[in-house]
Amino acid sequence: MSTHYYSTFTTAFGDFSVAVDQAGAVVGTAFGDETALRSRLGKCHLMGDTSATRQVREQVLAYFSGERRTFDLPLAPAGTAFQQKVWATLQRIPFGETRTYGGLAEKLGNASASRAVGRANATNPICLIVPCHRVIGADGSLTGFAFGEDIKRRLLEHEGALTAA
Repeated sequence: MSTHYYSTFTTAFGDFSVAVDQAGAVVGTAFGDETALRSRLGKCHLMGDTSATRQVREQVLAYFSGERRTFDLPLAPAGTAFQQKVWATLQRIPFGETRTYGGLAEKLGNASASRAVGRANATNPICLIVPCHRVIGADGSLTGFAFGEDIKRRLLEHEGALTAA
């Protein structure tokens, strides 16, 4: 069983948790506490370590304060080859923009794979940093975010992709 180092800290959106591997690469994030984080990582040993997660914490807090629009962190999400392709494509969606599931499927070369893209999006273990919140339904609906529509809406408003209702 692998060991990951984690910390939980407070943001404008509530508690946020991050986990990194022994090399310092981000393996998981969650809105919430250690329990929320653990549910996204599968079997592993989590050890609290704020020094190992300092760089991630600093960048996430800078994002929420409006000082950062992109993340420059090593990532190591566990997933299938298809999931990895979807997650890499998510990282190319610019701050303040959205894409549809169908649009991502087309970008990946299979326009009929929007459901598979949606599933890969839903299993993204590194929310926020790998911006799955920037994917919306073809009709503009804010579906499919593991931490709820309210947080997804607030993230998109924060980025200027939506105007506050």
